[in-house]
Amino acid sequence: MHHLLSAADLSLGQATAILDVAEEMHDVQSRPIKKLPTLRGKTIINMFFEDSTRTRTSFEIAGKWMSADTINVSAKGSSVSKGESMRDTMLTLDSMGVDCFVIRHPSSGAVAQASGWVRASVVNAGDGRHEHPTQALLDAYTMRRHFRATGDGEFAGKKIAIVGDLLHSRVVRSNVLLQRTLGGEVVLVGPPTLLPTGVETWGCPVTHDFDEVIGEADIVMMLRVQRERMSGGFFPTAREYAEGYGLTPERLARMKDAAAIFHPGPMNRGVEISSQAADAAASRVLDQVSAGVAVRMSVLYHLLGGEGEK
Repeated sequence: MHHLLSAADLSLGQATAILDVAEEMHDVQSRPIKKLPTLRGKTIINMFFEDSTRTRTSFEIAGKWMSADTINVSAKGSSVSKGESMRDTMLTLDSMGVDCFVIRHPSSGAVAQASGWVRASVVNAGDGRHEHPTQALLDAYTMRRHFRATGDGEFAGKKIAIVGDLLHSRVVRSNVLLQRTLGGEVVLVGPPTLLPTGVETWGCPVTHDFDEVIGEADIVMMLRVQRERMSGGFFPTAREYAEGYGLTPERLARMKDAAAIFHPGPMNRGVEISSQAADAAASRVLDQVSAGVAVRMSVLYHLLGGEGEK
């Protein structure tokens, strides 16, 4: 595996291997000294053309904890802001001997295009409305740990409801693709105005009725309402959206006993998720954040061929 551009790139064996190594990497977080020699001598550049907190920070921590030289480059602080093309910027940095680029870009397909310009490995850290494969991997990692704590740990037969702003979400696409590989049963829930074109071809059921699904789901993943990507009236008011598609205290009470709440963050409390749900015992939101470092350590390990101690 040279790049990670899409969750569809991963076979069952590759996805499982990433999750298994992430289990070992997760132990590093509880060590007094969080440092491994695994990627010593490797150079990783995080190129973020969009704002990010969780993804950018977790990739930076992941690289540093494995002793890689990690450098952050933003569009505002690079020659892109002077008019240089992304291609020329990538070629310039690649010529410096970089081993891996972690790229977030507002345009769908931009990261895949960039991977064709450089010899270094490329990780898609989110491209427009398209995909976010490492988010899907950390979600799967957190799900598997939850399933093991409450039962058999298998994805087969588990129902995963992904709810909300499906139209603008890159997380949902990667989760659908990865769960197709892992064996989970995804059901998509959202208002008609927030469904992607062609969603009926994704191979999973779609419904507008959240209440019909809430009592059957083993995982309830709430998606952020991405107002910054909305230019029109996709729903009347935030209050009406919350009543129809928010994880309210009433819906929280109707969830299965062993069900878990997920959210890729950042959360709009009071819109897609109530504070009661966000802070409930069933919430695995902070577990997802913690898993992000371990999973991205594993991804970098697999891409860069680290042979050091794990």
